[in-house]
Amino acid sequence: MRQLAPALAVLLVAACAPTSQATRASAAAVVAPVPVTPAAKPAAARQWLGDVQAISDAGENAQRRAAIAQRMDAMGIAWRKEAFVDGKREGENLIADLGGPEGAPLLLIGAHSDRVEHGKGATDNASGSATVLALAQRLRAQPLQHHRVAIAFWDLEELGLLGSKAYVAAGKTKPALYVNFDVFGWGDTLWMMAPATGQQALVDSSKTATQAVGIGFSPGEQYPPTDHLPFIRAGWPAVSYSLVGADEIKLVLEAYAGKKPTAPAKVMEVIHSDKDTVDQVDATAAVRGVDAVEKALRGWDATAPAAGTTTSANGQ
Repeated sequence: MRQLAPALAVLLVAACAPTSQATRASAAAVVAPVPVTPAAKPAAARQWLGDVQAISDAGENAQRRAAIAQRMDAMGIAWRKEAFVDGKREGENLIADLGGPEGAPLLLIGAHSDRVEHGKGATDNASGSATVLALAQRLRAQPLQHHRVAIAFWDLEELGLLGSKAYVAAGKTKPALYVNFDVFGWGDTLWMMAPATGQQALVDSSKTATQAVGIGFSPGEQYPPTDHLPFIRAGWPAVSYSLVGADEIKLVLEAYAGKKPTAPAKVMEVIHSDKDTVDQVDATAAVRGVDAVEKALRGWDATAPAAGTTTSANGQ
């Protein structure tokens, strides 16, 4: 998650232009995910925390990517490197196809793997990367009905969303939806960047899912700048999720709008600082968030097939 000058942050939040999506049927016909039993939940929390620890302890960005690749190897997921150049900066995204119905539209799930120099980047964004790994494990075990799934780990988000920009600009397969994760480390509320129009089916499914899991839900257009933005700017459907405390959202938005909040949100004190270590995250809360997002995606997938997948030469 990028911390920018307030004026630029306001412009980037405003750049989340609405996208369109065909109206989907009611979420009543949702196919339930593989049940996560009470006995399995501590194991899921340990695994998520272990992934955060491995990524945040790995070192620099290349070592963080290596830790993610090692975890995908352990899960039997074939992955590939996609190098890119932006001016004098060179980066490397990691992409993996999880499979799904042949010829089905693409659901792309991603998070940035890089960090800033301060701290260990546990919250920002080993937490998001670990969440993508957790969802990958679940969606491989029980594939979606109407979408094939791929995952991505973006490089150089902290230098200007460069990895996700490179993916879009390269004219890759246009996903039916891109789902981003950034700062998914603690709290009682699933915060969703959702356009004012479009993606209503996923908003509704997320609301149902969070109610079932027992956490709060806060959707809206205003949201810090992160890797959903290059997709939206290209006219590609995209949303982003964070997991934070309910009282933090208003404070974060005030900070990005250049206002001085009455008290800083925890997330603003932790990210991009020496405090960003694994001690800050809450694995039990994170797994509840993963449960909610999995339910939401399965509900969104089950209600209706998404529009056809297309490619373009310029990412538009």
